[in-house]
Amino acid sequence: MFTPIAGCAVVVTGGSRGIGKGIASVFARNGARVIITGRDSDVARAAAEELGAAAEAPGEVSFVQADVSSREDCRRMAAIAQERLGGIDVLCANAGVFPHSRLADMTEEVLDQVLGVNLKGTVFSVQACLPALARSGRGRVILISSITGPITGFPGWTHYGASKAGQLGFMRTAAIELAPSRVTVNAVLPGNIVTEDMAGDYAATMAAAIPLRRLGGVDDIGYAVLFLATEEAGYITGQTIVVDGGQVLPETPDAVAAAEADG
Repeated sequence: MFTPIAGCAVVVTGGSRGIGKGIASVFARNGARVIITGRDSDVARAAAEELGAAAEAPGEVSFVQADVSSREDCRRMAAIAQERLGGIDVLCANAGVFPHSRLADMTEEVLDQVLGVNLKGTVFSVQACLPALARSGRGRVILISSITGPITGFPGWTHYGASKAGQLGFMRTAAIELAPSRVTVNAVLPGNIVTEDMAGDYAATMAAAIPLRRLGGVDDIGYAVLFLATEEAGYITGQTIVVDGGQVLPETPDAVAAAEADG
């Protein structure tokens, strides 16, 4: 049995939809006090109201409009979180963008957008929340990276892959620097996860190449993040957890079919 996380103060960037919203939901359902951020205040407000109203969620959820690529927005986010929650125990740096762009056609503006949100936004978020995380005495930083970049590649996502690999380079040194403050820094690397943006044909195609024969759900990521936020994970830092149903394991797509045939 893990030590309850009820009452913990949690910030989830990019928590208004997709994986971030799922992570916020898991924390709220376990009694945490959660602030989500989003660039669109209407979407973020609606998500916070939905999560807070869920019958099975004993925690509380509110929102802050913020663009993590802005250092000032991140500072404002951290200040509001401390005012509302009395501190910050957990920062989940989830905000990310992934516009499709082939390398030959990629513009400087698109590259700046992806690196600004995914990589600089991670750094800015951690910097802004660091004083409160250190005061917590058990601060947790959990980055949402990806298998794309650190492990795999996909055409049209060179910028995204670079940003996600960059998060892990940041994580390893940040974990060393923040250890004296008893702040741990870890990362979760999702595979293909079903969200509201995923098309049915794509989901079916990807599921066929995954050993567990299904795509993950947002709760699969949320509970991995929740574990890293617990007291029991306090001796883990600078590490990654891949949550992908075995997606990166097969040598070829035929390996998945061969395993079923042999079974």
